[in-house]
Amino acid sequence: MRRALGRADAGALTLSYVIIVPVFLAGLMVIVQASVWYLAREAALAAARQGADAARVLDAAPGTGPRTAVAFARSAAAGYLLRPAASAAGSTPGTIEVTVTGTVPSLIPGLTLTVSQAAQAPAEKFTEP
Repeated sequence: MRRALGRADAGALTLSYVIIVPVFLAGLMVIVQASVWYLAREAALAAARQGADAARVLDAAPGTGPRTAVAFARSAAAGYLLRPAASAAGSTPGTIEVTVTGTVPSLIPGLTLTVSQAAQAPAEKFTEP
């Protein structure tokens, strides 16, 4: 009698692993992908801040902000912010705005994630007291 019950359960543990392990690994991949996206987003924001700080200086050369932002992104976020680009569109004479965009490395083939972060800073100007 015991033998008959034991044979009916044969392979049940293996079947449960076949179902649970891929779900567990997919969950891990989602966590890692979300972490890489977050790192890329924070790197883009840091690059935008660097660019805004460089462009807000009195008598800064045109294009200083985007050039500085891209250089920072390439050096500080080389592995997780791909193809960084920066723009100073939206800037006014009194406010500097630098926007950094880039793509995130993907663990899932065919999935394309992009990040875009902007930073604003007032332009420096000297005034009389």
